[in-house]
Amino acid sequence: MIRTRAEKEDLERQTLAPYAQKAGDSAGRTHPEPAHPHRTDYERDRARIIHSRAFRRLEYKTQVFLNGTGDHLRTRLTHTIEVASISRTIARALGLNEDLAEAIALAHDLGHPPFGHSGEEMLHGLMRDHGGFEHNGQSLRVVELIEQKYPRFAGLNLSWEVREGLQKHAKFYDSPLTAKADGETFRSPSLEAQIANLADEITYYSHDLDDGLDFDLITPEQLAEQAAWQHSYEEVRTHFPELTGKDLRSYVIRCIIDRQVQDVIATSAELIGHAKVASADDVRRQPQPLIRYSAALLLANRALRKFLYANLYYHPRVAGANQRACGLLKDVFEAYLAKPSLLGDSTSRRIASDGLHRTVCDYLSGMTDRYLIEEHARLFPEITTE
Repeated sequence: MIRTRAEKEDLERQTLAPYAQKAGDSAGRTHPEPAHPHRTDYERDRARIIHSRAFRRLEYKTQVFLNGTGDHLRTRLTHTIEVASISRTIARALGLNEDLAEAIALAHDLGHPPFGHSGEEMLHGLMRDHGGFEHNGQSLRVVELIEQKYPRFAGLNLSWEVREGLQKHAKFYDSPLTAKADGETFRSPSLEAQIANLADEITYYSHDLDDGLDFDLITPEQLAEQAAWQHSYEEVRTHFPELTGKDLRSYVIRCIIDRQVQDVIATSAELIGHAKVASADDVRRQPQPLIRYSAALLLANRALRKFLYANLYYHPRVAGANQRACGLLKDVFEAYLAKPSLLGDSTSRRIASDGLHRTVCDYLSGMTDRYLIEEHARLFPEITTE
């Protein structure tokens, strides 16, 4: 039996919560396209993201540690896959649209530059007088403009709901005129978008912690005062007292993730019930997100985030390597400004519409760690790097 798109959309209406975003109710795409016979709009969006060049390049982009410094350390790609997995788990538990939550999660870091957060800070500084740089906004720019896969339009032409989910730090969400003639503005994104946002936090709190422990930059002893760690650590020690070393740490991380996910599911279900939302647009009219941690876990996560910044993200072995790499990024940026022909014909064509600085920024932000290092060596052969 072949299941059609229309049947899948009917199944969503029958099985998903009333406040879930259904594919059959999508506000559509900027460039109208015929409906697919077998795939919903969000299934198509997911496939377009996975098959994009920007997605493939995530494999060679830094998460925390400079790409290539360890075989088991996470990259921007493995981080993205982990976010997508957690997003599906939470969405399924709450009766929401798993395909939409996953698509947003898969696209959320497409705009991340090489060299992780250090690279983002460097690009923002270089672009300070030209609109700045922020990776969430760049992810939206990638799917709307930079990816070139279709002859009739730029970008991936994703559905409005996926693009809504990528506006992570937007204060207001404008409803599409195709769906709302009055041009209503929303206060919040869909629940599926909120899930992808929080799944991102759950993933980098726990897995960056895992990588930091594995790389011996932080120790379990340092974490003893961190409630987010200590709760799961004590639980594991109680049930599995024979576990030690990496086996113990790995299982504690697993339990931290499970606790965070369960907390979000329970807290969010209660908030959704109290809000009495009856549709996806009712969710968007809420003054605050409904997908949240409990108050206790929120405080614990804030403390853990502060700890990670102080002891991991700015650890000399991490920050030093990333800052040296960012010096290469600055050199290449300035070389392209001085000689735009280095960008190549297809990229150079955007200078007229987007300006030289933004075009250079787009090109650099799409590079992998490895390619940028190779490009620097090509442009500055007289400089040797270690």
